[in-house]
Amino acid sequence: MKLLFLGSQGSGKSTQAKLLAGKLDLPYIEMGQLFRDKSKSQSQGGADIKRALDVGNLVPDHLATKTLHERLLQPDCKRGYVLDGYPRNYAQLEGLDQDIDRVFYIKVSDQEAIRRLLARARTDDNLKVLTRRLEIYHKETEPLLGYFRERGILEEIDGERPVEMIAKEISQKIANENYR
Repeated sequence: MKLLFLGSQGSGKSTQAKLLAGKLDLPYIEMGQLFRDKSKSQSQGGADIKRALDVGNLVPDHLATKTLHERLLQPDCKRGYVLDGYPRNYAQLEGLDQDIDRVFYIKVSDQEAIRRLLARARTDDNLKVLTRRLEIYHKETEPLLGYFRERGILEEIDGERPVEMIAKEISQKIANENYR
């Protein structure tokens, strides 16, 4: 089973993706964490990733796709995975497995996303960077929703509710698909 979680930064997609991955015993792949880890390497790719992250830009598409593919080659991904934060645009969409089972889009307002992000107090979370990330999200990632909707695999989830309610709705949608 291959599942994607999309939503703006601060939508709660990572929380929900982790919960579902644990419940389904699938690897949880968070692109943001893969990028943060790779940005610490001494490679040119690591430096390019760090530069993009520091100013709130998207990681260059070829590096994002390469980073994801390296991770998907690991043995734990053979049965599937829960992917958080990829693809971010149409160029990255081309590097995505075509046999994705379901895409969960966690919707929240920009105001709620910023409130949540500022509350987590991570070093790369400041209002300027967060605003930039949301602008990029609306411009580059939101248009992908139409693609997944046309394929009939998009589930839109109201992310401005308690974590438990959202998790229950997602679990019910998975159970209704009879994936297991």
